[in-house]
This record gives sequence, structure tokens and C-alpha cells, in this order.
Amino acid sequence: MSFLSLIFLFSLLNLAQSQSQSPRGVFIDCGATVASLIDGRQWLPDATYVSSGTAKNLTDPNVAPILSTVRSFPLQGNTNKKFCYVVPVFRTGKYMVRTTYYYGGVNGRDSPPVFDQIVDGTLWGIVNTTDDYARGLVSYYEGVFVAAGKTMSLCIAANTNTDSDPFISALEFVLLGDSLYNSTDFGQYGLSLVARHSFGHNGSIIRYPDDQFDRYWEPFVLSNPTMAILRNVPVSDFWNLPPVKVFETELTSSGMEPIEFQWPPASLPNSTYYIALYFADGRNSSSRVFNISINGITYYHNLSVTSDGVAVFATQWLLGGLTNIILTPAAGSDIGPLINAGEVFNLLRLGGRTLTRDVIALESVKKSLENPPHDWNGDPCFPSQYSWTGVTCSEGPRIRVVSLNLSNMGLSGSLSPSVANLTALTNIWLGNNSLSGSIPDLSSLKRLEILHLEDNQFSGEIPSSLGNIDSLQELFLQNNNLTGQVPNSLTGKPGLNLKIFPGNNFSSSPPSGA
Repeated sequence: MSFLSLIFLFSLLNLAQSQSQSPRGVFIDCGATVASLIDGRQWLPDATYVSSGTAKNLTDPNVAPILSTVRSFPLQGNTNKKFCYVVPVFRTGKYMVRTTYYYGGVNGRDSPPVFDQIVDGTLWGIVNTTDDYARGLVSYYEGVFVAAGKTMSLCIAANTNTDSDPFISALEFVLLGDSLYNSTDFGQYGLSLVARHSFGHNGSIIRYPDDQFDRYWEPFVLSNPTMAILRNVPVSDFWNLPPVKVFETELTSSGMEPIEFQWPPASLPNSTYYIALYFADGRNSSSRVFNISINGITYYHNLSVTSDGVAVFATQWLLGGLTNIILTPAAGSDIGPLINAGEVFNLLRLGGRTLTRDVIALESVKKSLENPPHDWNGDPCFPSQYSWTGVTCSEGPRIRVVSLNLSNMGLSGSLSPSVANLTALTNIWLGNNSLSGSIPDLSSLKRLEILHLEDNQFSGEIPSSLGNIDSLQELFLQNNNLTGQVPNSLTGKPGLNLKIFPGNNFSSSPPSGA
């Protein structure tokens, strides 16, 4: 098995950060209509962050407050369309994004639907809560992403396997410290949590307030001997700031025996992973040195563990199938190996991102419409299978919007002048709607070939600047409320298919063929 890896050992880096501060971020109780204070955090109703879907109450009276409501999104007619929460964030901030799902029979079926979740323009993965729900468990997904702008979006989307309405119970955006997972190139990748465990711990999940970022450290106990030892490990020395509590238990061996165990517990798809392992020795007088191998490949050689603690992590490690970890005493060690905690993330290559200028322009167009398409949230072009309704995008390294086709969509409102900032547009199709107001100046659209605004309620004069678009080949404006003179720049434009009658109130006769 070949691999690409960089292994870093950090034990003496004093990254002074407080373990006592509350998590910072946005905590959304999906489907809730009022705010609530739970575990010292303010959970907000979700209507401010999402523009579609239906809030529903679960009938199970025994669920936790955060799970008692969900937001459900209609499946019918919406395959490969996304429904997005848009959340304000700090640009370049590093966020733990956690989605929580508890079905509770909200769709009236025995089993929950399977669907996709998306962060900004990146397909995060498939949400499949079937097994957890059958066992009465809550499902959660956690990832680490850096905000590229002032907002981040989390989208729910039906795929071809979705058989009932997708839903979500809770959504969290937690701001992380700069040091956490900072060996990852977050300009290219996100981290999707696979497993995070406290070894030897057999109690409840370790989380806030023990973990200042409210990461979940699940218990992991094997038949191997475990020990519970109170330690005061200086966790600020660890870049990833694990909670002190994970060092209170350990998975260890009898005497000088190796420790061998399967972790993560589930079989993994072939991919590249970030792996972090945490160790601390409560016996100051001992010499605890051991080797670590993963699936027979040396992960770290001659690791010396002291009471100060040590973390070893690989930023890129290839895994697939079941994962076998062996800790073997090294020559000169007078005591067996141990392990306290570990994290594994799938290295998730980020999807593309639509040019910011085009995103801003489309947002302005959206605001000018009284009933825009419900999936006009998140990134307009990505993931490509979930691009906005009516939006066609270019390919290549610089993603632009090249076509806007919203004909026969029942739209009302006006056409924002910001549409002229979509300077890569070649086609605009807005026919057979109820759009009103004036036609904006589109002369900046130097590549525009087709403009269809027929069968609407546009008023005022035809902008003469349309005649200055050399590439324009087809202009349909019939059946509106346009007035004034038809510009000579259009009537005399060679090669232009111009249709302006019937249905307008021009002060001159129509040119031949119009």
C-alpha cells in the first residue's frame, strides 16, 4: 500500500488558549419558532436562515428539546435541487459545521429518507440515518471548513435515491481556534469527521464544557486492559486542543504486550484521511517508548510518551476497508504502550466556487423578484448537479454564469439592473412571466446573443444601448407595455431577429418583420 503522508510530532508548543470559554458560533434549532437556552447556549429558530421548507413537530414526547422539531423539504419535483441555510460567519474563520438528524417518523414512513448535504459549493456527502434510527439513536455529521466569504451555506438536497421529504433537526457553526487542524490546506480541502474517540472511556460522550468547542469524543472500550488515571495534562501544548478529560482514561496492555485494535470501528471507503492520535503518561519515572503501525505500515517510530502528553498526526494517509492499529513496545522501553484518544477525518476536496461578482449580481436579481426559485441559495453553480434553477455556468478554472433561463416560471417583480454585471452572459430567457418595470441597460453584456423578455409587463422605452451589443442576434420584446420610439440602433441592426409586436404601444409603425 502506497501513501502520501506528513507526520508531525508536537509536545512542547505552548499555544495559550482557555479551556473554559463557551463555544462561539451560530446554533440553529431547525423547525423551532422561538429561541431556547440549552446547556448554556442560545439556540435560535431557523426562519431567519432558510427561505423554504416546512417546520414540523415530532410526536415523540421523550426526545431532547433540540430534536423535537425539524424542518422538512418537499421531495416532489425537487430531485437535484438544494434547500440551503445561509449563515453569517467571519470571513477566513475556521468552523466546525455539525448537522444533527433525528427522523421521528416525520414523513409518516417507517424509515428515514437518504439524501445529500452540501457546504457552500462542496458535496459533503450522503445523509443516511437508517441504521441509527432503527436503534433509537440520533445521527450527526461533523466537518471543518474555512469560510471563503461573509456567509456559509449548508444545503439539503434530494438525490435519485431519496424516497421521501429530506429533513434536518439542528445545525451548528462553531468557530474554532486558529491552531486546530492547521496543517490542512483549507483552501483546497475540508475535513469530514469519520471517528473521534476517547480510548478506555466507558461513560457518556465527552463534549462541552470539557471540550471548549463542543466536539464529541465518543467512548471506546475493548477487551484490552483500560485504566482511569486523573492527569493534569497541559492540553494547550496540543495544536488541536483535545479536552483534558480524554487523558483521564487510556487503553493499555498488560506488561510489555503490544496493543492491537481495529479503529475506526467501521470499514472505510478508499480515500485520503487525516489521522491524529493523542497520548499522555501518568508515570513520570517510566520510559514509555513504542512504535505505531497502521495496516502494517509504520505510522510513527520510537514515540516517547511523557506526562506532558504528545500528539502524532498525518495530514494525508491512504486508508480503505478495515483499519488495524498496532502499538508495539520499542527497544529500551520498560513499560507497555498506551493510547488516550484519536480523531480520523476524511480529506474532502472542495468543490468549485462561482465568481464572487456573479454571485452578488444574482443575489440582487433574486431580491428584485417577488417569488424567485426556492433553490436560489448557496453557490449558484456548485455542486454542478445542484446548480440553481435556470442558471448555466461555464467550465474551467474561472466559473461564470453564462445563461439565465427562467421562462414560464411564473415570476413577478422587476429585473434588477445588476443583471448587467453578469458580463459572461450569452443568453437571457425570461419570457412568459409577469415581470414589470423598465428594461435595464444591458450594454455591458458584450457576449449577449439572445434576449427574450416577451409576454411580460415591462414598461417604458426600449434602451437604445441594446443596439450597441454587437453579438446580439435575437431580441424578443412582444406582448409587454413598452412605449416610445423603437431605437434606430435596433431596427437597422444587421442580422438581428427583432420581435416587438404585437402587444406594445410604440409611437411608430413596426419595422418590417418585427
